[in-house]
Amino acid sequence: VTTFRMPEDFQSILDKQMIGPTTENLINSDFPAQSFRPKVQIAFQRFPGQCPRAIEVERKRRLYLTFDIAQLLASKGIDSNELVPRHHDPGNMPPIMERKDPVFPVYLPLKVFDDKDYECRTAEEWISLGLEPGSRDRKPVPGKALLPTDDVLGHEDPKNQKLIYKWIDVGVLDYDKETELYLVHKTDKNGLVQDEEGRPILNGGVTPEG
Repeated sequence: VTTFRMPEDFQSILDKQMIGPTTENLINSDFPAQSFRPKVQIAFQRFPGQCPRAIEVERKRRLYLTFDIAQLLASKGIDSNELVPRHHDPGNMPPIMERKDPVFPVYLPLKVFDDKDYECRTAEEWISLGLEPGSRDRKPVPGKALLPTDDVLGHEDPKNQKLIYKWIDVGVLDYDKETELYLVHKTDKNGLVQDEEGRPILNGGVTPEG
């Protein structure tokens, strides 16, 4: 009666079976699934022949995932590393004829050019995307932030000439209404938002201890 005896490595045999493509999400992520869904202005009830709302949401989600803000800016001739004002030494400025850069260096922060007229969500709505149904914990929301590659020097002197700024994948943890600033945390090499002990950062980083 050995016909129905299961092999010891039965799970490995199942893993090797490649039947075809799957719709299962095989990526381990600390972000909720709804945080990737775009906001569309389409009625929930559609007439026959019209594109269903779920399909339109999925199409927009896949379209937005193909966009890269660094590439979009570069296509317009904008260097992301030059978007952050730096310290300048007026006594060591080269003559205008010898300068390759613009005569007046960047000195205005990006906040001056911020325009919220076309925002599809408020800051509170963005943060609320981290709430999953049936869960009390608020997960981080995926985003991109223009941050220095050197964390230590970036905290000490954000306008240092030696710093290099790049668009980095982050998890948005919280939002401050008074300063209108977001609290973000860089993702690790696996795209996860975790603390030093390898635990997911929830509820904006607030722990029972404070």
